[in-house]
Amino acid sequence: MDKFLIRGGKALRGTVAISGAKNSALPAMAAALLTAEKVAVHNIPKVRDLITMGKLLTFMDAKVTVTEMPASDYVIEAPALNHAEAPYELVKTMRASILTLGPLMARLGVARVSLPGGCAIGARPVDLHLSALEKMGAEIAMSHGYIEAKVPGNGAKGGRLKGAHIVFEKITVTGTENILMAATLADGETVLENCAREPEVTDLIVMLRKMGAEIAGDGTATLRIRGVRELHGTEHSVIPDRIETGTFLVAGAITGGDLTITNCQPEHQAAVIAKLQQTGASIITVDQTTLRVRGGGKLVAADMTTEEYPGFATDMQAQYMALATQVEGTSLITETIFENRFMHASEMIRMGANISVEGRRAVVHGPAVLSGSTVQASDLRASAGLVLAGLVASGETVIDRVYHIDRGYEGIVEKLRAAGADIERVHGTVL
Repeated sequence: MDKFLIRGGKALRGTVAISGAKNSALPAMAAALLTAEKVAVHNIPKVRDLITMGKLLTFMDAKVTVTEMPASDYVIEAPALNHAEAPYELVKTMRASILTLGPLMARLGVARVSLPGGCAIGARPVDLHLSALEKMGAEIAMSHGYIEAKVPGNGAKGGRLKGAHIVFEKITVTGTENILMAATLADGETVLENCAREPEVTDLIVMLRKMGAEIAGDGTATLRIRGVRELHGTEHSVIPDRIETGTFLVAGAITGGDLTITNCQPEHQAAVIAKLQQTGASIITVDQTTLRVRGGGKLVAADMTTEEYPGFATDMQAQYMALATQVEGTSLITETIFENRFMHASEMIRMGANISVEGRRAVVHGPAVLSGSTVQASDLRASAGLVLAGLVASGETVIDRVYHIDRGYEGIVEKLRAAGADIERVHGTVL
């Protein structure tokens, strides 16, 4: 099993180019199931989850064409879907597999999707997806760990979903995306309320509209979708990864470095930039695709609460906690999205951090002198937080279970090394 070996203490300097957004690329690839025509998706990050999604679409008899592996460009053609199923073997490592449920129900009226796996950061039930599909006419059953859904119709294929008025009980990104895709081919109009407003949702809407979907309400909590008879092929480039961007902003600040971050969208970083500036980090917007972060000055504590977009993303909480260990004063970090997302705190404590956790709140006293240790990643973003801690710790830090970070960060070792970090990937069990 691969590990990261980090020798801390080096300020990061130079330029880092941001990859495409994993959380935009996954629904974009799933959306290709909505049409029989060719769909080309570009700026795909070369990470494990996207490879898994490609395998899943291939299992469903879609033709997935790439020129290399891992790939940044995918061409997907699904003239006939002979397997309306997402099997456990492919779903168990990636929650985003649930995003095939909406397109399958829209296109075929039938789907069998394994309950999803992924990061162990708390309950992320799919009930909201299922209750919405039931309002659209689907019959849902659970059997042997699988969601079995069908719109009553003739023969093996199901009927057509019907438009409905759906109010999500709580904001759900994948739920919004799934039902949005399902509604594009439903009979009549679907109104979705209390929708997620994340940039990745808007990016999906842009792509669906290119395919012929009729959608209004981009960037708001209410979406209106008028179903069409069929969608056509398209070409789409996914947006830059805002979480990777935020991670490198913290990396520049925590190491006292000077990083220029290119190929990003600064407008998606408003909450992160505001919070980092509150701690004393210097961040400037160079142009529409470039940010610059400079550290080295005094950093002070600032409380942070995770919120749905446009608030501070839960996916940036672990990275911010790493920064909080290095600032002067006490930071209160409140996690409102997931109930089990402080597992990285105990690993940072092993490195010398002064952190106490009570329920959904963590109190971080800084600055702490971190020392290298062997730590274990519990989920994707926790991995990034531990990498950041390792960058400022004295001695050697070994991070185990880095397959988590491989799910969502393209070439993070290579990008950090190019900016001056002393980090390497060690294969196998020998260190």
